[in-house]
Amino acid sequence: MTTTTRAPGSADTAAVRRAISSTPRPTRPGPLATALAFGWRGMLKVKHVPEQLLDVTVTPVMFLLMFTYLFGGAIAGSTSAYLDYTLPGLLVMSVLFTTVYSGVALNTDLTKGVVDRFRSLPIWRPAPLVGSLLGDSVRYVIAGTVLIVVGVALGFRPDGGVTGAVAALALVVAFSFGLSWVFSVLGLLMRSPNAVMNAGFMAIFPLTFLSNVFVDPATLPGPLQAFVDVNPISVLATASRSLMAGAPDGAAILVSLAVAAALAAVFLPLTTRLYRSR
Repeated sequence: MTTTTRAPGSADTAAVRRAISSTPRPTRPGPLATALAFGWRGMLKVKHVPEQLLDVTVTPVMFLLMFTYLFGGAIAGSTSAYLDYTLPGLLVMSVLFTTVYSGVALNTDLTKGVVDRFRSLPIWRPAPLVGSLLGDSVRYVIAGTVLIVVGVALGFRPDGGVTGAVAALALVVAFSFGLSWVFSVLGLLMRSPNAVMNAGFMAIFPLTFLSNVFVDPATLPGPLQAFVDVNPISVLATASRSLMAGAPDGAAILVSLAVAAALAAVFLPLTTRLYRSR
């Protein structure tokens, strides 16, 4: 006959189990705490893979240098004059481009099965979505800050001072947060991260270049000018320029905030519904 021997430390294990069973259950974390936890998860991903910051540090600077020194003289007559015009627009473009990666990150979690694990947790259901986009907002701030700092180093001097530059950055980040819900829906509908990236940039590129980011709409043909004038990205670029110039355009600012709120109101519930069903 064989005898059963107790594994070393089993008595300690039993004691630990008794202690755990006799203590009250921990309080379930609230929606804000869980959302911030998932936002911190996004920051930890950047910590372990710093290359993820290349798109918010190198890419904006590359666009700024390329458009200022390659096209500035031809479009505005001098690079300094064009820098004053295009930097607020490039701030808009650089941050909006970064929103595409919100959908890419969500699709990556979905295809790797991480979302299934999140659904099994006793947490507020939209917490992984909201937290992820809050973490992405930090990336938006980094992208905008890098662009403005490099612009100042090149000679850009906003008449609105530091306050105007910070206000313009805050407005662009708020608009980007609303737009990121659109790409979150895209991330839940597409079957691979590459498909999300391709579809996202196919949508954002025409809207960005058919705007007043690079040229004055007055120089464009009539039908194209009419489209540029009503393009929300043009309105956001106008609001950004006005804040940096120290003469805020109230109408443009309100329209930009209204569009951001409308995007979030429409696509946030849609994202949540798709998240539960996928």
